[in-house]
Amino acid sequence: MSAVLYGGTVLAVLVSWRLDPEKTKRALRIGAKSLHGLAPRILGMVALVGLVLALVPPEAIRKLFSHGGIGGFSLVAAIGSIVTMPAPIAFALVGSLFKLGAAPASLATFVTTLTMVGVMTAPMEISCFGKRFTLLRQALSFVVAIVIGLAMGVLL
Repeated sequence: MSAVLYGGTVLAVLVSWRLDPEKTKRALRIGAKSLHGLAPRILGMVALVGLVLALVPPEAIRKLFSHGGIGGFSLVAAIGSIVTMPAPIAFALVGSLFKLGAAPASLATFVTTLTMVGVMTAPMEISCFGKRFTLLRQALSFVVAIVIGLAMGVLL
């Protein structure tokens, strides 16, 4: 699958280059600058995830992610709400936690809050969208994450 994506990307860049080389150069520069700005944050998150997985015993992870019901899902939702992660990193983390024995329903709640709620990023969001919108969006996302966990618990 990766080969198809990379091949398609290379083909699209070549077609773009053929149509307008200057615009393509500009777009590639913008993309490289964006990647350069994001790389330290992404690498930091990957390192943090690796550190947590290395330091926290698998039994503790299993125990934390095995609580059911609203209380258990609220606990993992609260943990996931602290930091917002890009989906590829969040999904990789959840995959690792699943391999360590975490319950799928709890992981569904956790990944939903990891990608949709962010206490650490709330100040930035408030500056862009306002306090009322941010608090409402994050509260609804938190509740939806718990509902998703409960639904996954019933379905699985």
